[in-house]
Amino acid sequence: METRTVAWQYERSFFAFITFISLIFWSVPGASQGRAVPLEERAHDSDQVVVATVTSLTPRWATNEFGDRLIVSRVSLRIEETLKGIPIAAAPMDLEGGTLDGLTLRVSSLPALVPGERGVFFLNARSGGVYHPHLAGQGILKLDDADLVRGSTLSLATVRSLVRQAAVGVQR
Repeated sequence: METRTVAWQYERSFFAFITFISLIFWSVPGASQGRAVPLEERAHDSDQVVVATVTSLTPRWATNEFGDRLIVSRVSLRIEETLKGIPIAAAPMDLEGGTLDGLTLRVSSLPALVPGERGVFFLNARSGGVYHPHLAGQGILKLDDADLVRGSTLSLATVRSLVRQAAVGVQR
């Protein structure tokens, strides 16, 4: 009887250990990637939503709130359409990453941008009139020549509709 009890306790402990290790391995990637936020929620929670073209990028050294020195690129956006917020013709946006002094910083949660690229930008205002993409990379939807969000079948017309519906919900 004692052997059976010891074996049962061993199996139970082993099962608990395996479960604990599995939870660690499955939760870390999920936590680091975060959830994909629906477009309506992104639109609702951002200050501005615009369709714009990147006109220039100017990298510089900056220190973040944690004291880390990193490359931040000032992205100049030429705005063709304001879907939410105050209509403006241009906006500066800071984006972590870029190439400076022979060093390149790529941030996995942010897309790399180049002049001439067009997209839908979900923006939050920062001090000094500079914007920051809402929810990092989820705040930038690059558009192709057919006005589709790159890598998807989502059209700019659908994005417009979703953003306007979310903006109307905010005003009520």
